[in-house]
Amino acid sequence: MTQPIDLGNDMTLIDLYDLGMPERTGAYVLHSDELTIVETSASPSVPYLLEGLKDLDIDPKDVKHIIVTHIHLDHAGGVGLFLKHCPNAKVYVHPKGKRHLTDPTKLIAGAKAVYGEQFDELFDPIVPVPEDRLVDMDDGETLNIGNRVLTFYDSPGHAKHHFSIHDSLSNGIFTGDTIGVHYPQAEGLNFVLPSTSPNQFDPDAMIQSLEKIESLAVEQIYFGHYGRSRDPKHVYEQIRFWLPRFVEVGEKVVEKQPEASFEIKTASVAEGLQSLVTTHLVEQNIPSNHTVYKYLNLDLKVCAMGIVDYLAKK
Repeated sequence: MTQPIDLGNDMTLIDLYDLGMPERTGAYVLHSDELTIVETSASPSVPYLLEGLKDLDIDPKDVKHIIVTHIHLDHAGGVGLFLKHCPNAKVYVHPKGKRHLTDPTKLIAGAKAVYGEQFDELFDPIVPVPEDRLVDMDDGETLNIGNRVLTFYDSPGHAKHHFSIHDSLSNGIFTGDTIGVHYPQAEGLNFVLPSTSPNQFDPDAMIQSLEKIESLAVEQIYFGHYGRSRDPKHVYEQIRFWLPRFVEVGEKVVEKQPEASFEIKTASVAEGLQSLVTTHLVEQNIPSNHTVYKYLNLDLKVCAMGIVDYLAKK
């Protein structure tokens, strides 16, 4: 298991090995008077989170705040299970996500529709969060935790129940999936792609959220998947570059196969996205047998679902 990574500014990143893969999801530990964890990933990641805290000599009983950027199961699926180890912690969630953490029935049904038979292996168990342990945070609300102030910003596009959190100490922002997925496996590229997963993907809202984050003039971005970028400008450029191209791939497929089933359209869009991204990376000297494609092909299949779903609703 990877050792926790010191990011400076009293912050540590713990690799949570989502899907058993390194550098896929991470939890951020904010070492302050009020110990705070941002993101928990899915339940199978909780042992990695506990092990990481042990490496840092942190007792989960000392955790005061647990923040989930949004309620998709690869970000918040493990929060109920983790909370059992943190008797003194509250969970902070977007107002539109709160009820789904107390009653995860719809979340489970939605994930089963996407992941099918793999659901148990990927996400089980989903433990409900008691209502009295939940705090919802509105746009612009702040949380003071000793030497830093966290400011919560509503940031839809990837999901309507998503916020991004600005950290005053590092002048960085935790963006979950709002402005994409960062692939550290593509060494030297600071490579980011939009995350267009179902069922609330909205490209216009995504760009508006990007503009809101851009206006804060942050110096670093902390991604849910995975790690940190110290070049926000390059991140914004990549989302602006890739997002219309992703949607265009979907539009061409839907135009060509208007009567095809959702599954057939999704497979065609995924193939188009994979071809688009692979061509780009090969041009950047990342060969087509590189490890990064194991991560990309998984994500692009889910991205394709979100694009087809978005176009169907449109």
